[in-house]
Amino acid sequence: MATTYNNLYLDIRQQLRQWGVEAATLEARELVCFGAGKTREELSRDGGLYVSPALERQVRQLVERRMAGEPVAYLIGEWEFYGMPLDISGDVLIPRPDTEVLAEQAIGYCRTLIEGGRVLDLCAGSGCVGLAVAAHAPQVRVVLGEISDAALRICRQNIRRSGLSGQVVSVRTDAREKPEKSLGDFQCIVSNPPYIPHGDIAGLDSSVKDYEPHLALDGGEDGLDFYRSITEKWRECLNPGGRLYFEVGIGQADQVLRIMRSQGFGDIQIVKDTHDIPRVVFGTLFTEI
Repeated sequence: MATTYNNLYLDIRQQLRQWGVEAATLEARELVCFGAGKTREELSRDGGLYVSPALERQVRQLVERRMAGEPVAYLIGEWEFYGMPLDISGDVLIPRPDTEVLAEQAIGYCRTLIEGGRVLDLCAGSGCVGLAVAAHAPQVRVVLGEISDAALRICRQNIRRSGLSGQVVSVRTDAREKPEKSLGDFQCIVSNPPYIPHGDIAGLDSSVKDYEPHLALDGGEDGLDFYRSITEKWRECLNPGGRLYFEVGIGQADQVLRIMRSQGFGDIQIVKDTHDIPRVVFGTLFTEI
């Protein structure tokens, strides 16, 4: 019997729910849209039309891959962050709602900066945080810093896709090493660095462990290597009075606060995410040490 787009979507949503997918409604819609080559608006408009058998097979093959653990963002090659559709590949982490808390906090501060103020997104991955800052604080200039060449390609694609080429640039840089003088000074550094303790990676959900880049997950023995390196080595390119914003993992906020305090940061604050988990730590660079 012929299937309509609506019926296909509802059937896939039910499958995903039974499989335990929390965002079954969103994922079902994205899979059908991608498999059918339709926008969300077109899917809504064409919901009563029949799907060809070949196209239905194509969509159901995507669902099978999803049920095998492959994340939807990698299947369709894009994901939304802070209202911005972005290119995504297996070379970068999938942007998560928790990270929007980091973007929101940084945006609030960056809106207070003067015209031409400079912001660095370190360990940028897809560039999602820095691009959100640029889009919502249009008077600042943003640098996306990332060590992975493959991730930098995604950054460049997203700069173009977001129409922010005049405001955002990407550079290859290692967050664990001292910055080159040529990078210049910044009023704000924002970072969602790798923070999973090395020994915990094997126990992660298979959708993360088997598909997301370990380079972007592994924070060293205790998960805090990047916080130490960035706070110590990158403070020299942060203007006095400038802000450093971090996303942190569960249970890491107090340790990151202490690391920042030891390097001359003050007015340090911890912000919780929508699940009431301490997710962002930020502070102001006050003193030279």
